Amino acid sequence: MAVIKFDTPIQFIKGVGPKLGERFKDLGLFTVQDLLDWYPRAYEDRRAARSIASLKPDELVSLRAEVVNVKSFMLGRSRRKVYDLTVRDETGKIHCKFFRVPYKGYFERFQPLQKVRVIGKVTHYRGQIEFHHPDVQDDTPDLVVDDDVVIPIYPETEGLTNRQLRKLIGFVLDELKASSRELDPRAKGFVPMDRLPAWLKDKYELVDRFQALEKVHRPPKDATKDFTDLKSPYHRRLIFEEFFWLELWLASRKEGVAREPGLPFEKRTDMVTKLRASLPFELTGAQLRTFEEILKDLTGHTPPHPMHRLVQGDVGSGKTLVALMAALVAIENGYQATLMVPTEILAEQHFRTAEKLLSPLGVQVGLFTGSLKSSERAQAQSLLAQGAIQLAVGTHALIEDAVGFKNLGLVIIDEQHRFGVHQRARLKEKGVSPHFLVMTATPIPRTLAMTVYGDLDVSQIDELPKGRSPIQTRAGYESHRPKMIEFVRTHLNAGRQAYFVYPLVEESEKIDLKNAMTEFETLKKQFPEFELGLLHGRMKPDEKEHVMREFRDGRFQILVATTVIEVGVDVPNANVMVIEHAERFGLSQLHQLRGRVGRGSHKSFCLLMMGHAVSDEARTRLKVMEETTDGFVISERDLEIRGPGEFLGTRQSGLPGFKLANIVRDARILQESRDAALEVFRRDSRLSAAEHKWLRLQLLDKHGPASLAGIG
Repeated sequence: MAVIKFDTPIQFIKGVGPKLGERFKDLGLFTVQDLLDWYPRAYEDRRAARSIASLKPDELVSLRAEVVNVKSFMLGRSRRKVYDLTVRDETGKIHCKFFRVPYKGYFERFQPLQKVRVIGKVTHYRGQIEFHHPDVQDDTPDLVVDDDVVIPIYPETEGLTNRQLRKLIGFVLDELKASSRELDPRAKGFVPMDRLPAWLKDKYELVDRFQALEKVHRPPKDATKDFTDLKSPYHRRLIFEEFFWLELWLASRKEGVAREPGLPFEKRTDMVTKLRASLPFELTGAQLRTFEEILKDLTGHTPPHPMHRLVQGDVGSGKTLVALMAALVAIENGYQATLMVPTEILAEQHFRTAEKLLSPLGVQVGLFTGSLKSSERAQAQSLLAQGAIQLAVGTHALIEDAVGFKNLGLVIIDEQHRFGVHQRARLKEKGVSPHFLVMTATPIPRTLAMTVYGDLDVSQIDELPKGRSPIQTRAGYESHRPKMIEFVRTHLNAGRQAYFVYPLVEESEKIDLKNAMTEFETLKKQFPEFELGLLHGRMKPDEKEHVMREFRDGRFQILVATTVIEVGVDVPNANVMVIEHAERFGLSQLHQLRGRVGRGSHKSFCLLMMGHAVSDEARTRLKVMEETTDGFVISERDLEIRGPGEFLGTRQSGLPGFKLANIVRDARILQESRDAALEVFRRDSRLSAAEHKWLRLQLLDKHGPASLAGIG
């Protein structure tokens, strides 16, 4: 048989063959390297098998039991199908619940009195302990291991048992270990098992990569709790490497920006000083600190290179004002600036703010939206091309081919997650290496920002202006509805306005949740003395803009909406928000929605109404909302509760799917890997040294030639 290498196709391994090879391909595993990177998701410690009576919440345990029965039922009004596998031992019974089927035919394999092993985390749910999605395996004599060991548990896959995987991976490890003694590093096609340079492994005390792979797949008999908690030196090595390759790529992009020639800005702040003097309030310390960081980016580098900075700040923290100050620095240096936002109503809002603050300073501000008349659009485009418009505020209309700048020096993008990478790039291309500032009111925890925005410098406006009273938030059940309705009526009678937010546009046969269209009719009957408006994502853009304008102008008192209002118009008079089925939303989304109120001088309230069969996790989320209005605290908790993938949803495409690393659990290792990646470029900015050859090739393999474009 040929020598096994890391790039050997799995189907050519002894005992695999075409059929099993296809099964691996379905999992995205094609080579020996892919197979070894298919890490155990947990470990079963057979040295300490447990009894059901001894179980406690949050423990990861292994126990032997027999099947009592398997059944399915619909959960509450949600009509969600739940599978319940009940098992018992001599000390008691426990339910194993599954909210999704691991694979077709999974439950048909279990019969009453069948002996099984159950491995999973014990969960406390609605007053009792149970398992949610545990690994359940036949308890048959194991030819590979005995009961006095720690067993790796791989993700459950149809047609591929844990025993098969352990045997196959063990065989591959033995073959690689044998062949590595014979392979000559000078031989053609030689690829080292370990691509990290020696100095880096020494500095961060990283074990050899092959040793880490072997121990992770073949746990030592003396494995401690650190091992089963994925905190051993072997796990740390592999986690570090997963983070490191991402951070190296981000550092290469950052290095490329640092080499890119930028526009020369002088430290001219006379207009900023005049603007600050005209304000009826003092800037917060966080605003001043952020502006100084931006000013240093714009003027403090020799030779100059483009600023790439993200400004994070809660709703109402004053990001827009800081952005306008940055625009004034560009304008005073003879350049134009542009501010792009996701909606027309928001563009108009920012345009009015900018015109009010900047026109007294002699700055001409232009508005660019899709609804402009053709004559207005042509005039604005002409003035912009001539350089007469110094600050262009607009929507996607700014990236149209017909829009051109005379001398674009600063690009500002608000609510940047609403725009795709290509849209942002098109706007930036309208200048020659302009400075780039992006803003978001969705605070992202530092650990996550390091992975998603690692190529940007990050500023945080973590302080609200003085005088803003926190929004009072309360969670309630269906039994509290009459009180909620009267509470809203009291504020409407006082001349205020209110939002009612729903998770669905219209009624669904699959999901039993309140929806905006049906409840709009219900609320009209409950509030006959007031005018109501309806807003949802299926409406045309101009219809949505019209409804939001009507609400802002006070034409109606209640806006019934879906989450399209998450980023929307400023309505200072709206001081009450009711969010129905609040348990269905993530913390960050709830916080964004809540930010629609509390924008005026009136005391504001957010009422979180819960549906039926609310999980403990959902109650925890809503309790966080009651306890704090700090967006940064909320984002950290949201990340802890839901994990990075669900936290980001589909909005961000930049976060890779880590196989072993977890940015919450492994935040310290993430920081170390980032430090290491930055140090690589401090030592060798072009990765030209012999010891960094494999780093350069890894970047090329993973990200293509573009990953090396900025570093030569």
